[in-house]
Amino acid sequence: MKEKIKLTLRKIRKNIVEYIATNRLFITYLILSMIGLLLIRNFTVGNMESFKTFIVDLALVLVLGSFGYLAKPKNQFKYFFILIIIFTLIEVINSIYYTFYYSFASLGELGTVGQTETVMGSIFEKLKILDLIYIIFPFIFYFIHSKLVKTAYYNFMSIVEKGKKMCVVTLLVGCILLAYTFVTATKSDYSRLAKQWNRVYIVERFGIVLYQCNDIIQTLTPKLSSLFGYEEASQKFIDYFTSDEINDYRGKNKYTNVLKGTNIIFIHMEGIETYLMDLKFNGKEVMPNVNKLAKEGMFFSKFYPQISIGTSSDSEFTLLTSLMPAQSGAVFTSYYNRDYITLPKLLKEKNYYTFSMHGNYASMWNRSKVHPLLGYDDMYFEDRFDYKPEDVINLGINDKLFFKEAMPMLEDIEDNNKNYMGTIITLSNHSPFTFLDKYGEFDMSTTYEDCDDNNVCNEVNSNYLYGTAVGNYITSSHYADEALGEFFQYISNSDHFKNTVFVLYGDHDAKLTRKEVNYLYNYDYKTGELKSEDDPTYIDYDYYDHELNKNTPLIIWTKNAKLRSILNGEISYVMGMYDVLPTLGNMLGVKNEYALGHDIFNIKNDNLVVFPNGNVTTNLIYYNNSTGQSKILKDGAEISSDYISNLVNKSETILDVSNAIIVHDLIKLEGDKVNTIKESGASE
Repeated sequence: MKEKIKLTLRKIRKNIVEYIATNRLFITYLILSMIGLLLIRNFTVGNMESFKTFIVDLALVLVLGSFGYLAKPKNQFKYFFILIIIFTLIEVINSIYYTFYYSFASLGELGTVGQTETVMGSIFEKLKILDLIYIIFPFIFYFIHSKLVKTAYYNFMSIVEKGKKMCVVTLLVGCILLAYTFVTATKSDYSRLAKQWNRVYIVERFGIVLYQCNDIIQTLTPKLSSLFGYEEASQKFIDYFTSDEINDYRGKNKYTNVLKGTNIIFIHMEGIETYLMDLKFNGKEVMPNVNKLAKEGMFFSKFYPQISIGTSSDSEFTLLTSLMPAQSGAVFTSYYNRDYITLPKLLKEKNYYTFSMHGNYASMWNRSKVHPLLGYDDMYFEDRFDYKPEDVINLGINDKLFFKEAMPMLEDIEDNNKNYMGTIITLSNHSPFTFLDKYGEFDMSTTYEDCDDNNVCNEVNSNYLYGTAVGNYITSSHYADEALGEFFQYISNSDHFKNTVFVLYGDHDAKLTRKEVNYLYNYDYKTGELKSEDDPTYIDYDYYDHELNKNTPLIIWTKNAKLRSILNGEISYVMGMYDVLPTLGNMLGVKNEYALGHDIFNIKNDNLVVFPNGNVTTNLIYYNNSTGQSKILKDGAEISSDYISNLVNKSETILDVSNAIIVHDLIKLEGDKVNTIKESGASE
């Protein structure tokens, strides 16, 4: 018995040695590929130790690598080398993308590559050596290949290798591992993989290679929409907008028509988050002017942008249409030539003149093509402004000069038009927040007592936030607030704008990490680092706190005394960007029948805000679609599983319907059918 065991062990050892000796190139490909895939997960989502994800990566590396055996040994290097280069490109691109967007790249975003021209400073500012570490693997592979060439490995393999057999065996092992992956996947896993909303979760669960393969399928599917998926998308659209539920929160309220015949100007506040309004340093507010406008007007304190990779352009789109961003790519570059119902179009029907203003190139985010299609009559972009190179901060004309030159333009617009609607897009508070010499001074220093072992204490002044990501953001935001203050001081003193309402909104968060923002709450003056979680003074700033901190201000302000008496106070209902059009539309006397948001004064505390990644928040909870977990936001609230299930179903329906409208142009193609069904139902 012992001899049999010994013989078996010798045979196994012989087979292993033989396999290693005759598969050195493939093994090198396998090891280098797996190291790269492990590292990309470790440096992004941080789950390098996940066994299930490891199995998916291994399965795909084996399946793809198996076909290399069909080539002659001397040509196998080329095949494996190409695969390693592909993996390296995937890793480098997604590492950089994750550093900047905290998500993963999509083939559908290739159309947005041209939009990076004016944000390269943001990318290089955040770029790390670790983002490029993967480049070493092709060089290592080539080095080992050159060593094998010198040992006559390929000549030997051309004699002994059984390519077809090795291909079948390797492919079979890879397929078995893939089968294990899909057998152990949950229904929720399949749903998220199919919908591609939550890219981070897909990479966490299925790895970067399967994510990228799935993304290619998801990206190409809309391109084939004329052949596939139209009927299902059309039916979802019709069912949703003819259901009774969609009309439950529609109707008049005390704000109906209060702004009818009033001019309206949106102020798109780049990167301004609401928590800045509560910050003070040495008794001075970070955002004194925004705070003043909020106190004088109507302030929506729980307002959330709903952006995807289109960032600012997504905010513009969602605000003007009450639709969600596209699931793949950005609407402004991939789906701009659709027939959307927008606020500028609705107001043009009321004989409003419409315009947009921005201190950047009209080509940025394809606005030169998109804005006219959204309903803007005219665009005042950087070519309409007089500025010098030194007047540029970051991406374009600094906000102070931009507003100064916009003032006479706005007065001229009012002089020549009975009614008008416009959007003014600010710029200076865009990342990276590194132009400290142009922002002006803002003292963020703090004085604290430093005591030695003998309890002898000295007062120490620390400007600990200076040069940090969050400190630079605060300084930049203070500058943006000063520019707004100068603008509204002019508006208040002007003999124009007596029949004008200004709507200020933060377009999205500053894209700072939780660790970077945590310096505000848990900086240890003694160590110069973040406090340990064991420190009794540590303030817990968790995932949910960080996500909820991404809300931005929404303020309705006017110098018209009569309107100011109506539009005032803090509104604390949870509200999304897609609720702006229905809410303001009711005030202005216009309506978008295909809005996915609601008039906040009708839906009130029943509102939900769904985000493109599937996360949802209400006045009661914040639900994390990636983990299936949630945080209760209201003390004493009891949340049932049915409540969460209903919330998830509603959010998925909204995302499905919105994407169907965008991809298939359903308002244009199926809108008449919806109207016919509604009319027939009303007549009954």
